[in-house]
Amino acid sequence: MLNKTSSEPLVTGGFEPLERIDGDPSCGLLLLGDHANLLLPEEYGNLGLPEAEFARHIASDIGTRALIFALAERLPAMALMTRFSRLLIDPNRGEDDPTLIMKISDRALVPGNASVDRRERDKRLNLYYRPYHNAITDQLDLMIASGTVPVIFSVHSFTNVWRGVPRPWHAGILWDRDPRLAVPVIEGLRQESHLVVGDNEPYKGSLRGDTMYRHGTRRGIAHALVEVRQDLIQSDDGVQEWADRLAAILKNIIGSPGLHELTEFGSMSDEPRLQRA
Repeated sequence: MLNKTSSEPLVTGGFEPLERIDGDPSCGLLLLGDHANLLLPEEYGNLGLPEAEFARHIASDIGTRALIFALAERLPAMALMTRFSRLLIDPNRGEDDPTLIMKISDRALVPGNASVDRRERDKRLNLYYRPYHNAITDQLDLMIASGTVPVIFSVHSFTNVWRGVPRPWHAGILWDRDPRLAVPVIEGLRQESHLVVGDNEPYKGSLRGDTMYRHGTRRGIAHALVEVRQDLIQSDDGVQEWADRLAAILKNIIGSPGLHELTEFGSMSDEPRLQRA
């Protein structure tokens, strides 16, 4: 099935930091995969971690790359995905976020990140993080210039158990103040009564500096981030089931009035924080 969708790696500094799926830009949708892969440039080895750690969520969002390919084929939509592990640098964080380069991730020490200084941080920003975000900006600019304000749909996954506690949600939709895409997707998922769907669960969608804030909120582009529970998309059957489900919902929404307009809603993360006594 995937051979119908071409993918093109983009090369920076000898390593391919991102992957592009060339779908149909006229469909008005851009898919994103911030944590779609777990590769590392050769010079970093395994960042000092045992190989088994790369089978866990700390290295990538399990199942998302396959799900994005399946969605892109069904819609058919364009997509941009990272190829580097989030352990190298996390593109879904602001450049000033203290969790940009993790020294400890879910109780795993990351030796290769223990002594990262400003020079190394800037190197990772320039070679991996910024090429991904620049590519998103360029693609959005091209789509807007062609006459269609796109919609952004970012695909993530989350662990079914967190620190010993099972998570009840099958999927969650994260959003800030722009309801145009997020609310209809939530409503579409909840049409299936057996699904437990989180509204800004298991995480919040108002993180200042993250990918949706940077490319959606700040630009007034309609957007939403889906989190699918990882055990549901670890198999090909699971991927195809969720691709069918999400593609049907998105196709039903994508032509809605007002969705393809630049509209400022602001962000909860921009509000002044109250001082605690």
